[in-house]
Amino acid sequence: MYKLIKNHKNYSLHFMVVILGLTGVFGKLISLESLNLVWYRMLIAFLSLFIYLLIRKEAFSISKIDFFGLLGVGVLVTLHWIFFFGSIKETGSVSIAVVCLSTSSLFSALIEPLFFKRKLLIYELVMGLVVIIALIYILGTDSENILGYIYGILAAFFGTMFTLFNAKYINKVSASKITMVEMLSGVIIISAIFVYNKDYTAFTNSISFSDFSYLLILGILCTSMIFVWMTEIMKYISPYSLIMAINMEPIYSIILALIIFGESEYMSTSFYIGSFVIIITVFLESYFKNKQ
Repeated sequence: MYKLIKNHKNYSLHFMVVILGLTGVFGKLISLESLNLVWYRMLIAFLSLFIYLLIRKEAFSISKIDFFGLLGVGVLVTLHWIFFFGSIKETGSVSIAVVCLSTSSLFSALIEPLFFKRKLLIYELVMGLVVIIALIYILGTDSENILGYIYGILAAFFGTMFTLFNAKYINKVSASKITMVEMLSGVIIISAIFVYNKDYTAFTNSISFSDFSYLLILGILCTSMIFVWMTEIMKYISPYSLIMAINMEPIYSIILALIIFGESEYMSTSFYIGSFVIIITVFLESYFKNKQ
């Protein structure tokens, strides 16, 4: 019986990663600027999680120290998404943005030892350098999109940082509460930016029905529900299975983008060669980590 449940949860996990892969697709489909897009996404995710936790009578069961600490982590989450969607808007390509996210393996190799006070692992550095070399190879034939690549790499950096900080809270606070507070942080930060710039369009302008529909799916399904779902699945699978499944996200994203957008997502041969090297390297890194 346990084996059947475990297999079911593994299939659920991969379906969950496919949904995560849709994040970039919605980023391209939604016509809003990246800052407005992230604001709406975080607002919808916050409200949906707040209602969910309110029904469970858990919305306010978090200490002040953890609450303010998570607000700080929310800054990193916000920057991660702003640069990720900025990469998509700048290049017009989901593929470039998700491949750049794979550079998080290098950032993790350099930052994790300092963060957790552990020994620097040589294979992590080597594989991180392989990722950078592969990215430079891609850039050599796609220099016109260099700003989009920079945004994507910055997204990877901030993504690595907020993942490391989240690790400090995951054993103290539930994933749904962590996400709710971090989404609130993003809403506050971006709202402050709008007010500072005297740009009130996000508060006053109406958005198209299609954008609103995509934002609802992005905010509720691809953000708030995914985190709750992931927490449930982790009761039945190993951390290694989770890491390996999440490493599939760039592959799913590229395939989905090609299916949905067709020719506009076609890239050069060098892009696919470099992307293949990056994705294989990320898988190998996860394998060696599991062996250790």
